[in-house]
Formats: sequence, C-alpha cells, structure tokens
Amino acid sequence: MTGDRDVVIVGGGVAGTLLARQLRKRLPGIRILVLERGEGSAPKVGESTVEIASHYLVRRQGLGGYLYENHLPKNGLRYFFDGPGRDTPLTEMSEMGTINLPFHAAFQLDRARLEPDLVEMCRSEGIEVRNGARVTEIALGSGADPHTLTVEQRDGNETLRARWVVDAAGRQGFLGRQLGVREEEPQHQIGSVWGRFEGFADVDLQGDDAFRGRVRHTTRGLSTIHFMNPGYWIWAIRLRGGLTSVGVVGEPTRDRALRTPEGFRAFLDDHAALGGLLAEAKAVDHGSMARIAYGSKHFLSADRWALIGEAATAADPLYSPGLDFVALENDFTTDAIARDLEGEAHDALAERALLYDRFLEFRHQAVMRLYRGQYGLFGSYELMRLKWDFDIASYHNLWVAPFMTNQHLEPAWLRRQLRLRDFVLAAMDNFAKLFTRAEAAMRERGEYYAKNRGMFSYGLENIPFLDQIGLPRSQRQTLEQARDTFNQVRRDGMALIGEDTGDEVWPLQSFVTRSLG
Repeated sequence: MTGDRDVVIVGGGVAGTLLARQLRKRLPGIRILVLERGEGSAPKVGESTVEIASHYLVRRQGLGGYLYENHLPKNGLRYFFDGPGRDTPLTEMSEMGTINLPFHAAFQLDRARLEPDLVEMCRSEGIEVRNGARVTEIALGSGADPHTLTVEQRDGNETLRARWVVDAAGRQGFLGRQLGVREEEPQHQIGSVWGRFEGFADVDLQGDDAFRGRVRHTTRGLSTIHFMNPGYWIWAIRLRGGLTSVGVVGEPTRDRALRTPEGFRAFLDDHAALGGLLAEAKAVDHGSMARIAYGSKHFLSADRWALIGEAATAADPLYSPGLDFVALENDFTTDAIARDLEGEAHDALAERALLYDRFLEFRHQAVMRLYRGQYGLFGSYELMRLKWDFDIASYHNLWVAPFMTNQHLEPAWLRRQLRLRDFVLAAMDNFAKLFTRAEAAMRERGEYYAKNRGMFSYGLENIPFLDQIGLPRSQRQTLEQARDTFNQVRRDGMALIGEDTGDEVWPLQSFVTRSLG
C-alpha cells in the first residue's frame, strides 16, 4: 500500500504534534501524517518552560487557556544554596527567586497529560496521527523526487511518500544518525536521575512568617526550585494533581548506584532540607540518563527534511532550553515548508533555509557555553548570583526580545546575528573564564560558601529592562544593554577576585580582545 503526504512527521511527542498543529494553522489544506512508535503516553521530564517556549505556546499555538486550566503557572526560577555538610535548614539557606509572578507567562507542564492532549488536538483538527507505527527506513529523494518511508505497523508494513519528512523522534532520532549530522558533546558529559513523588511537602508552608515574608508571600511552590551544590543541582517541580518531579543533574550521576531508585532516594535524603521535604513522600516512578548533551551539524535543509526537538540537539536542563529550541525549530520548519508548498523558487528557499539552519547551530553553541566547565561554581551564592546576571540578562536581551517581535524570521536580522556569531561565542568564552577565575579565588580564600546563609535576591536588581521585552527595540538599544550587562558583570566578577575596576567602562569589542580570565 502506498500513500502520499505533503509532510510526514516521525515522532508524536511534544515537538512533532506542535509542529503538525502549526503547519495546519499556516496551511489549512496541508496533508500531514504524524507517526508515533509508542502506543500510549509515558511520564517524561522536561516540565519547566521559560519565556521563549511559553510565548510560542501561547501565541503560535493558542494554548494559553488550555495551559492555565490543565497545568500550573510557573513562578520563575528559584535557587537555594546549601553548605558543605549539606545540612543547612531550608529557612537559613541563601535564596535567589521571584517576589511575584513574572511579567511574562511560563508554565510547569505535566508531560504525561500534555502529549496525549496534543495528539487529540491534532486529530480534532483533521491531522492524522498513528500510534504503534515504527519507521524502519527513510529513503530521501533527490531533486524534486519525494521521500519514501517504510513503516512497520500491526497490520503489516506500509510504504509512504512525502514531499517533506521531519524527524521528531526524540533522542534516538533517525535522520540525524542516517545523515551523519549528530555530534557528540565531548566536554559537558553530565547526566541526570529523576523521579516523581507523591506527598512532597508544601514549600509554601515551611518556616515562619519572616521566611515567607522575604518573598512577599508569593508562592515558592510554583517556582522551579533548584538546590545548588558544587558540581550538581537538584530540581523540584510541582505538577498539577499532587505530584512533584525531583531530579539531580551533574557529576554525582556518574555513580551507577545513584541511578537505582534506592540509591537516588538515599542521595536526596542526604541533603537535610530536601530530605525533610521528602520525609512523607512516596516515589511513583524513576528514570535516568547517563549523558544529556549532544548537538547537530544541521537542522533544516531545502532538500525538504528537518530535525526538531531532541532528534536535533539536547543541552542542559538548568535554564530549561529544550522547548525554546522546539519553538525556534518549529517556526523555521513551518516557514520553510509553507514557502516550498506555496511555490517559492528553490534557490530562494535554499538561501533562507541555510540562514535558519546556521542560526540554530549558533544557538546550540551559545547555549552550551553556559554550562561547559561551569558546574564547579554552582554551589556558591555569590558566584551563581554573578552568573545569573550575565546569563539571564543576555537571554532576555539577545534572544527573548527578538523572538517575541518575530525578528528571528527576518533574513536581514539573521544575517546580522550570524556576522556576530564569533564575537558572541568568544565573549561567552571570556566570561566563562572570568567565572572560573572568581571561583578559584574564592576557594583559595576559603570564601566559597561565605554567603550561603541568610542572603536573599529577587534576581532582577541588575536586570531592570524586563518590562520592555516584547516591545520594539532597536539594534542600538540591544547593543547598549549588552554593553551595560557585560560591564556590570565584569565589575562584580573582578570584585570577587579581589580587583577593583573603578569606573572604567569597556566597549563591547573589548570583551573579546581583552582577557577576563
């Protein structure tokens, strides 16, 4: 049996179903088939969204009402800092976190509910989704020839033809390995262990009125909570329905014993504050991943194929970039497919697809520089406060703002970003050296944990421009804000090292040509 489609999406998880819905909205008559090898939904991590992903879900997908009704709003990122003995009471830990729900929406997603709901949304919109359909072969067509897919199903094999094929099949992927574009991550080789728990204590009921009052009685429990330690961090994410997702990311996951349910629970209980929150909790499930990060040489081609979601890349969950990449990949893939099906000349499509492809590769390289070699400083309130100012200010200024104003779909903007690629990556490398130099200085002075008790920051003291994100901003405003952020972080970082920079203000170019490390 042979079937023809405009687009076949291999993988019916969050990336693939969101792409299918987006394509249907852009091209109502498009013939789409989503193939999912699994028969049902399984619990998955990756519950926390940040601003790019949330904006995409609300604006592109029209899911705002659904998300607020069926999932939980997220009250920002929240960090607690323990001491060397891992015995600091929660109420005495230094803390970084919100004092109110953030300006831009974000959500805590129950993936076990979200993904089957997205499948049903697809079907209700006339999109064919097949479960129990395993793709065993993809033969890419040359020139204008269609691609051919062999699909194994309960009732036998089927051959499908498609103008476009999109790999959304998750970490195992298909096309990325077939094309030889998957790249291993040689430096940042961290893993993760996680589980979901019933009976996790309500963080909002901990401590006294002074502890709750320092966050102005906002709900800590709706934040993505991080317990920070040198070399690793532990998340706690409340989900609708009484479950809490808890996981560790970092160096301890190399221990095979930790990747057992018993070893994981013992590890969590060894942290006094977290152990207290888990005292009455019961584990529901358990999972692990030995290595998280990998990349891709290519994401999208005018030869009518694309990689999205974890079929393309994975980085590090600290700042929840996974669905941000899905948002960018789906925007680019939708635009390329629509232009092709609407008859755009191949040369013009190829030029645009190359811009999209190179920008995604640049974004992955930039994101990885947030994590490589940086885990040693995570356990210090002062060091993480410094890194936060650089990472979060740069994220909103350089990435969120243009996404919200659709600049990422403009060729002129993309070309300008790619011209800046080497500058941006070199500057990020330079700041990473500053952070590790500050870490070494603080350890040498015995001050690594010096302010891990009793300190509080709401995280926006040096990021005052968030209410302008989403409004039109000039390139000059963006560059001036980058300059101000870079200089602020340089001054604060050098102060931790023990050097006074005075009032000297560096131009942006100096952050590449002059050493910080």
